[in-house]
Amino acid sequence: MTGSAALLRQCPLLLPQNREGTAYEGFVTAQGRDFHIRILLPMDFQLKNARIECSWHLKKILHGYRHILKQRLHSCPDLVSFMVELKTILEIALKNTQDLHIPRPPEYYSCLVRDLEILGWNKVAYVDTGLTTIKLKAEDSCGRQHLMTLKLNAKYPTEPPDCLVDFPVQFAISWMPQNSLIDIYNQFLAALESLKEFWDAMDEIDGKTWVLEPENPTQSATTRRIAIGNNVSVTIEVDPRHPSMLPECYFLGADHVVNPLRIKLNNNMHLWDPEISLLQNLKDLLEIDFPSRAVLEKSDFAKDCGICYAYRLNGTTPDQVCDDPRCGQPFHQACLYEWLQSLPSSRQSFNVIFGECPYCNKPLTLKSSVKKL
Repeated sequence: MTGSAALLRQCPLLLPQNREGTAYEGFVTAQGRDFHIRILLPMDFQLKNARIECSWHLKKILHGYRHILKQRLHSCPDLVSFMVELKTILEIALKNTQDLHIPRPPEYYSCLVRDLEILGWNKVAYVDTGLTTIKLKAEDSCGRQHLMTLKLNAKYPTEPPDCLVDFPVQFAISWMPQNSLIDIYNQFLAALESLKEFWDAMDEIDGKTWVLEPENPTQSATTRRIAIGNNVSVTIEVDPRHPSMLPECYFLGADHVVNPLRIKLNNNMHLWDPEISLLQNLKDLLEIDFPSRAVLEKSDFAKDCGICYAYRLNGTTPDQVCDDPRCGQPFHQACLYEWLQSLPSSRQSFNVIFGECPYCNKPLTLKSSVKKL
């Protein structure tokens, strides 16, 4: 109820279309204008797999911000947070669209060209023909490549440009009328170094384990679903400001396999050492070695869904497993939900469905959201 009330405050014209709260339709308001939008959430409410439908006009306005919206869908914890981000991006897009029609004074171009020459053209990755959008590139101390997109309005440098970056945290620039692109670039470099430890930890996980999701992580992605064994995995949520601390862990798999892992994590939590890497800490606490890309193939622990016979469905992988050790068949949550809903013998209590495994007919329980440790 709290989330629904918060969403109503942020977007009073966006209303739920079903009891489950997986479909919303209405209008999002920015700069006094209403734009039609429809949001469809999967049964597990994971925003990264949400589908957004909107009017042709809104799609055109947000065209240049599609990658930013995708990043926000992956990083926002709930629909309310995403709608706040969407409204902010829409405000920026509308402002920049209007700015395109405002003639720039000669001082704007002379000031901007001077700033770019002082900064160095080797740091410029892209400039549009109207000199209103600029992309600057930088390399951090570990050799990772980064981009910063600047959207300049007609009042630059009196007013700061809007900055878009692929960061796991908000990037807010400090600006005064006498500042220039050099000042923004230096703040960009400082922010890169402040996130070095986070990206180092994520790079080690990406390089030394089998990451099931996301398939192609962005630099703003803070979660990783790591394979542990056959149809068993752990999803970790890393705090980008404190990457050396114990992350949130969500285990996925049959209870007879993941329960011992939960117990080990709880019993060994006091052994967490901020001085060693995040990956090594996880190995020590769980008392396991994660499958290595050098030793195993993905097919060794990633099996297709037993209902749709596919591994990836709308961006998701099978994360529900029959708890019977002799079966252990994995399913997509959406597939299993529809299957159990269609059986007259299944019963539902709140967000939990009780039924039978499609393969072995043993009792099976499905929860509509991922179980959190």
